[in-house]
Amino acid sequence: MTAAGPRPVAAVTGGRRGIGRACALALARDGFDVVVVDLEADAAAEATLTDIAALGAGARFIAGDVADLDGHEALAGAGFDAFGRLDCLVSNAGVSVLSRGDLLDVTAESFERVVGVNLRGTFFLAQAVARRMVAAEAGDHARNLIFVTSANAAAASIERGEYCMAKAGASMMARLFALRLAPHGIGVHEVRPGVIRTDMTAPATGKYDRLFADGLAPIARWGEPEDVGRAVAALASGAFGYATGDAIHVDGGMHIERF
Repeated sequence: MTAAGPRPVAAVTGGRRGIGRACALALARDGFDVVVVDLEADAAAEATLTDIAALGAGARFIAGDVADLDGHEALAGAGFDAFGRLDCLVSNAGVSVLSRGDLLDVTAESFERVVGVNLRGTFFLAQAVARRMVAAEAGDHARNLIFVTSANAAAASIERGEYCMAKAGASMMARLFALRLAPHGIGVHEVRPGVIRTDMTAPATGKYDRLFADGLAPIARWGEPEDVGRAVAALASGAFGYATGDAIHVDGGMHIERF
């Protein structure tokens, strides 16, 4: 952003709590106005908007379901209209499996739910936003799509196979969008969180405490949502303007092969 130019704008799906909230706040600290997209304007959403505004940033909430393909055009339009521009989409909204268990017992209900949000919905919403970005003239700030995937984009976990498959697909999605949008000056990045302390991981706290103690990651602690938020904000800033299509691991080094 130039000193005299308008503030850039980022939209964060699943932005009212957890990793999405941390991304929204990190972006606000870095000079973005922020559009929070989530299912409902509950107390968590209001708290996030209040905290964004306290950082001196503009804050807007848009109710939307990433899994609702029919609502994507209106959702993308509202995202652009909130502040008159949209420089960055952070595709963070996601769901976990209905229940962890044997791969041979995965249900169609759980598979469709996870794929519907984490892969199909994520793709078509990004497509709707990307079309508008391509049609718009480039402004005074870097433009980016950022996909928050998971360490499970590469690391297999047979207790939640449908989640792994969806995140692996989202990883390829990021590379495909990177190729398609590079000629338009739009960067595309993937952020792969490791074990992050959120509501989604809370049921497995004891398990991961033991795994960290046993050397799960070289940086032997839980990741925090703010760790992911800082990485997302750095990518959104345009500081990595000659990079696109790569995966940034925010996992304490867990992905590094060790012998």
